[in-house]
Amino acid sequence: MNTQVMFSSNSDEYATPQELFDELNSEFKFDLDPCATDENHKCNKYYTMHQDGLTQKWGGCRVFCNPPYSQIGKWVEKAFYSTKEENTLVVMLIPSRTDTRYFHDFIYQRAEIRFVKGRLKFGESKNAAPFSSMIVIFRGAGTN
Repeated sequence: MNTQVMFSSNSDEYATPQELFDELNSEFKFDLDPCATDENHKCNKYYTMHQDGLTQKWGGCRVFCNPPYSQIGKWVEKAFYSTKEENTLVVMLIPSRTDTRYFHDFIYQRAEIRFVKGRLKFGESKNAAPFSSMIVIFRGAGTN
């Protein structure tokens, strides 16, 4: 993986650290990754950029979502509304940006928030990300 691109303004895709995903997956048992590539998908069912996970239905799934960071607001909104469908759970890995509109409109007092201690190392990078991260959990009716 080209880590110079990964941490520059040329890219907004950050490969999820496998250890973090494994820990979350053991708790939530994901079955959909809507923001993936053929090379880095975390679930058997996944959508690539070409398939556009924002336009796909997530209802009834247990979703793990590490979205492209240039469009986080759209993905957070999609997660929020998707969990209005029964048996839908969405867990997001996103930068901890509590000053944003999407945080106040869709996350704060509407979802469970787990702040990640320290800064994550994404993909094969030896360097930590230039931002802190949080796990946001949207639980639809019928999920735990």
